[in-house]
Amino acid sequence: MALNWTMLGPNKAPVPLPNEMTITTIESGAEIILRIPDAPPSAGAVAGGSGGSRTLKATGKVTVTDQRFIFTSSSDPAFESLSVPLPSILSTKFEQPTFGANYFTFDIRPAADGGLTNGTTAEVRFKDQAMFQFVATLEKTRERAIYMKRQEVENEEGPPVYTTPAEGSSTSSAGVNTVPVDNPPGYEV
Repeated sequence: MALNWTMLGPNKAPVPLPNEMTITTIESGAEIILRIPDAPPSAGAVAGGSGGSRTLKATGKVTVTDQRFIFTSSSDPAFESLSVPLPSILSTKFEQPTFGANYFTFDIRPAADGGLTNGTTAEVRFKDQAMFQFVATLEKTRERAIYMKRQEVENEEGPPVYTTPAEGSSTSSAGVNTVPVDNPPGYEV
């Protein structure tokens, strides 16, 4: 099962999106624990029952591109892949427990028909790698992706439209002074 799916090639590597660039990859030893609250009932469940929450856990490969966080499993065929667009990572937290290894958690805004629900969280742990540099790289890449998305929205909207006031009028209908129509004193065209 793929959640917020990603297309995988024959070698189980993620197929890149158009103009997508890989930033960093952890080839093996990445563990993902995905908590999906209020999941809909599975296909084999009794009709009318609540699905409750689901926890999925798998080990595999993590790739961060300039557009997505991608996980591909090497251990669990029931949890094949997870793809999260960087702007859909809502909040992040780097945990450094007193006893145990560091880990990274993030909340996910689910995509339509992606298999996730609101409130889904992912927990990432590495078995053979340092976590801090990866988290810094992911955070910087995520911030850049959010900035680019905002710029894209602003460019689509275009600059604001300005209009000139009516000829000979220096006040609006509400009686508030507006921009004068005449040139300022001593200003020659």
